Amino acid sequence: MQKTRPHDDPARRRLPLAALLALLLCAGCATRTPSPQDDGPHTRAPIDPMQVPDALPVLEPIRAGGPNKPYEVLGEIYKPLPADAALSERGLASWYGRKFHGRRTASGELYNMHAMTAAHPTLPLPSFARISNPANGRSVIVRVNDRGPFVKGRIVDLSYSAAQRLGVQGVATVELVRITPAEIRRGAWQPEATGARLVIEGDEPPAPAAAAPAAATATQRGFWVQLGAFRDRGGAQQLQDQASAALDGIAPMLAVFNENALFRLQAGPFASRNEAQRAAERVREKLQLTPLLVERR
Repeated sequence: MQKTRPHDDPARRRLPLAALLALLLCAGCATRTPSPQDDGPHTRAPIDPMQVPDALPVLEPIRAGGPNKPYEVLGEIYKPLPADAALSERGLASWYGRKFHGRRTASGELYNMHAMTAAHPTLPLPSFARISNPANGRSVIVRVNDRGPFVKGRIVDLSYSAAQRLGVQGVATVELVRITPAEIRRGAWQPEATGARLVIEGDEPPAPAAAAPAAATATQRGFWVQLGAFRDRGGAQQLQDQASAALDGIAPMLAVFNENALFRLQAGPFASRNEAQRAAERVREKLQLTPLLVERR
């Protein structure tokens, strides 16, 4: 069990007033400075962290504003990466626990110390990342939905469960690799994932295998917004390029399907009909076309 709170550095307790105010302005992501007594696990943890499964990478809208616009903490400007950017880095990981359980994260979601989540200063929110502990060979997949840490040398702040699964008791060196939207679309985040998948310009078809597909495919459940259907791939690709330029948040969810001799440009999957309808409204407004809502069960 952790004896020293990784965020409770004496140097941080002596921050000048202006620096503290800057931290408070970044609500939910920069003020993790509790004492060791109030940020450990619950006395009787309701969930065994070693039994918490990895986060499942899915395509989610990434909006350009909100938590993904540049911000300042302690006099340093942080510029979040583009929605489709790749990132691989090595550095120190820390964690945060019950002191912030139930509070708002930078993305606006409630922090759940028992979920497989993490905070990162510049990854697009939300993102997915694979984090490995080279000291013991453990690896987890987390959903990044918060900002931080803002301590030199630290690259990621883990949820309590993620830290426990990685064996991070205080501060430890880890390796972080973002799972990009393109990798999620074709299932590249899971090496054994093969089978039916999206038709993406320039991709080579995967070698056949018996494993079930983990990537988004034409039969994946959920709600999809169809922007158009074409007899040739070039037309679908041209519309995809146009839509990507006009729709920042939806761009990572766009892909071309080859179904029934037609190349269909669709965005998804969305978890609910309301989310898909909101996306369809954006498509209608920005591109002046009437999209089709598709539900796959």
